Amino acid sequence: MAEFKVEGLTVAGKPVSGIINAEAKKDAKQKADQMAKEKKFKLTGVYERTTFLYRVQKGTEKPLDGEQKAYTKEEVKQALEKMGYRVLYVRTKLFGGKPKAAPAVDVITFVRMSADLMRQKLPFNEVLQLLVNDIGNPALKDAIKEINSELKQGKDSEKVFMKQQVVFGKFTANMLGLASKSGNMTEIYESTAKFLERNAQFKRNLKSTLIMPVVTLFILFLAVLFYVGYIFPATAEMFEKFKIELPPMTKATLGFSRWLTANFIPLIIVITVPTIFVARFFSTEKGKYLMDKYLIKVPVVGSLLHKTAIEIYCRVFYALYSGSGENIEVIRMAAEACGNKYMEAQIKSIAIPMMLEKGKGLTEAFEATGVFTQTAISRFNSGAETGTVKNTAIQLAEYYEKETTYKLANAIEVIQLAVSMIIMLVLTGLTLVSSETATIRPRAPGTFIHYVAHYFGINVF
Repeated sequence: MAEFKVEGLTVAGKPVSGIINAEAKKDAKQKADQMAKEKKFKLTGVYERTTFLYRVQKGTEKPLDGEQKAYTKEEVKQALEKMGYRVLYVRTKLFGGKPKAAPAVDVITFVRMSADLMRQKLPFNEVLQLLVNDIGNPALKDAIKEINSELKQGKDSEKVFMKQQVVFGKFTANMLGLASKSGNMTEIYESTAKFLERNAQFKRNLKSTLIMPVVTLFILFLAVLFYVGYIFPATAEMFEKFKIELPPMTKATLGFSRWLTANFIPLIIVITVPTIFVARFFSTEKGKYLMDKYLIKVPVVGSLLHKTAIEIYCRVFYALYSGSGENIEVIRMAAEACGNKYMEAQIKSIAIPMMLEKGKGLTEAFEATGVFTQTAISRFNSGAETGTVKNTAIQLAEYYEKETTYKLANAIEVIQLAVSMIIMLVLTGLTLVSSETATIRPRAPGTFIHYVAHYFGINVF
């Protein structure tokens, strides 16, 4: 979330100011108006913290260029003048002022290295200072510098990290912010690193499972279209021109080719428009919810996605669970981190209300959601009875990690076999159609040769 400075005047005319966080300036103004009503002061301005470019000069020295984050140009100008510089200009940075998401690999490296260094008993501020020098991504480097600076000023760690959620991701920023407040900072960093590594590994494996087969089938589809729509008609129509009767498969393929050529543009529209509509729908919250709901029911891949979501849930639950009554927030955070919108919604709308309003236990609430496997429910039930829910969560995570890794390897083999079978069937069909043309014979001996020679303007003796 962006940071905004709120300025106003009290009834007595005394200036007041404060800092708020919001998604956009519109939201910040609404929060500021609400704050002004509650605190009874007149709102005079809401300024977003952004990046300013400046050029300064000291005496006859060469002008220096730089950039600085601030709420207003005047703040930057005053700070530079206090340092003895003559300000030539200060202007808002038009491009690149907003923070960008850092690459997942850089975030994972930062969290993993932080966990390893803290395990070696290095103070956290030294860890940040050490890592920032080796980070190549500008957005992540600036975010860590700002975090280190604000933590030294004594600011709330959760708010400091959540300000950088665009760079780190909401879940990672939330976890790292909570880690600084907890008594097991190293453990939470370790669990977060493990979660990020596992999530990235699963996505890579899933992409390798699905992308290559899809690309292969798409290229095969284009090749068949090119053959049927362009190459095959050139041969078949020549026979037709000489009034030679075509065999069944050749005749049917030629008819399909002509229909395809005649309706090519309408077909493109019919395929493209729904595809765009579906893609846009699935990018919405409702679309993601429905996709995740039915995707886990897809054979082979659905089971893997479902169990991986449970694994991730258990890892986050293990990292934050304390065994006290404050774990409703832990359940919510784990649900948001699991990566499945349907599972998240079921836990938030069923499990949490059952525990808060009806006083139900953890296992009973989880079972009511319908998103946990019987294995998970059984293990959580045993953990609740023996007081080892935290350990049960990590055991479940490790179990499903091994199972999904093994089954994903098998799924890759099955999908590759299926793609190979499809390619074989398509090539067999094309071969049969092409071979059939070799059986075509003219009605009278020598007639076809004379027709072809006449067609190309060749004299045959």
